[in-house]
Amino acid sequence: MNTKTYPRTNDRQTIYLNSVIDNPNIEVGDYTIYNDFVNDPTQFEKNNVLYHYPINKDRLIIGKFCSIACGARFLFNSANHTLHSLANYTFPLFFEEWGLDKKDVTSAWDNKGDIVIGNDVWIGYEAVVMAGVHIGDGAIVAARAVVTKDVEPYTIVGGVPAKAIRPRFDADTAARLQELQWWNWPAEKIREYLPRIMNGEIDRLPCE
Repeated sequence: MNTKTYPRTNDRQTIYLNSVIDNPNIEVGDYTIYNDFVNDPTQFEKNNVLYHYPINKDRLIIGKFCSIACGARFLFNSANHTLHSLANYTFPLFFEEWGLDKKDVTSAWDNKGDIVIGNDVWIGYEAVVMAGVHIGDGAIVAARAVVTKDVEPYTIVGGVPAKAIRPRFDADTAARLQELQWWNWPAEKIREYLPRIMNGEIDRLPCE
């Protein structure tokens, strides 16, 4: 597991993200990096995880070896305005003003669930991932995409709203990678097979 914050000497723009997260509703896997050349990357939770109010108890789960580019944001359920009301205005948030019950404050928005990011996912510059979205292992989210629906593993998506552009690999290769789950290997084993991983030599990786 990674035990430091900055993976590169003299680079204070890139961090191992799980080294700066202490919110119990945010889970980040080992070696996942975040790069920010605009703001302090250690302020990821403040600047990039938005409308994540504790009262809603929704979670951000990010797997291992993900790459998150500058300005990528995760918008949670409390950013929503419920569509069940006849009014767009979030009256339950202002319970004092309108004499409403404080315990019903979460009825101001529609709860779509957690945001779950798989392993080895690349999220591009200023992309936005909306509440309830699940992104599969090995997927790529293009710069400034707005992801409103689930993304299949090893799929490239882009646009507003994000749509599938193409698969990264053929179906057999994608299935093999999900079977191998190299991101769960010990670091020593990853180092041993890294040249084959980097060169796309799927047939030269071990069977287990």
